Amino acid sequence: MVPFSILDLSPVTEGGTVAQSLKNSRRFAQEAEALGYERFWLAEHHGMRGIASAATALVIQHVAAGTEKIRIGAGGIMLPNHSPLVIAEQFGTLEALFPGRVDLGLGRAPGTDMLTARALRRNLDSAANQFPQDVVELLQLLGPRQPEQRVIAVPGIDSNVPVWLLGSSHYSAHLAGMLGLPFAFASHFAPDMLLSALEIYRERFEPSQHLDRPHVMVGVMGAAAETDAEAARLFTSMQQSFVRLRRGTPDAFPPPVDSMDGLWSDQERIMVEHTLQYAVVGGPETIRRQIADFLALTKADELIVSMPVFDMAARLTSLRLFAEARRDLAEAA
Repeated sequence: MVPFSILDLSPVTEGGTVAQSLKNSRRFAQEAEALGYERFWLAEHHGMRGIASAATALVIQHVAAGTEKIRIGAGGIMLPNHSPLVIAEQFGTLEALFPGRVDLGLGRAPGTDMLTARALRRNLDSAANQFPQDVVELLQLLGPRQPEQRVIAVPGIDSNVPVWLLGSSHYSAHLAGMLGLPFAFASHFAPDMLLSALEIYRERFEPSQHLDRPHVMVGVMGAAAETDAEAARLFTSMQQSFVRLRRGTPDAFPPPVDSMDGLWSDQERIMVEHTLQYAVVGGPETIRRQIADFLALTKADELIVSMPVFDMAARLTSLRLFAEARRDLAEAA
């Protein structure tokens, strides 16, 4: 059975605080480690009241310090927001602190609105166009020092932190294949190009010093509970959040509701249901079936789950039920 991992955004819930969100992320990672999850990744987003993981490397350090063996990393760092040298130093430091446990996933989008993106990195237009060159530069800064290399990252040099490319379109699929890097597709919010991107990546993959064959991770939104009805109720938090985002009014992560009626238009409902079409939502039997179907469809090597559940106790129950689903599927196989 393929490994399961967790993607966490340190959600800031309505009525909650950033401090509590960061504590919850650490506890969530500890429980994921105890349940046998492979990785715990955090994502870079900026200017969003419902997400506390903007300073991603700092949150990774916070979570890693509270765990012992689960891999901790970024899913991802939005490279156009940063210079490759700064990221090499940050993740070289993390690797020195937590050897053999750190992953670095790289994205090409800014992870925010364009005004905030320009405040992060003033030459944003050129940075986005330089993404392939920046990836290559970052790989060199994290690898062994070359004879003519004058700029070095300390820490960072020869840390050999595993680098993943993340994508929601064909662009990163082409680049990951060309560079021989593992590829993670954001099917949890961008379903349309999933299968074609995976096909491109596998067809274009060139073995490298990083990887000898293609390696694919796919993402899903997930909410599990003891019954289908309760899981569907929990998932209304994510549905509300997507509606607010598309309206341009993002806010703190909302509590679930008994019904979405009156909270979205028919057009918004269709948009959200399309965007979240690969979400795994239900009781134990339902999520087992949905996971099996999704893995059969994608033939992925790993599954990463984002669990947008408002209540921490319910989030931990969802985490446990996904781990049990993986165990049951492994036994059935």
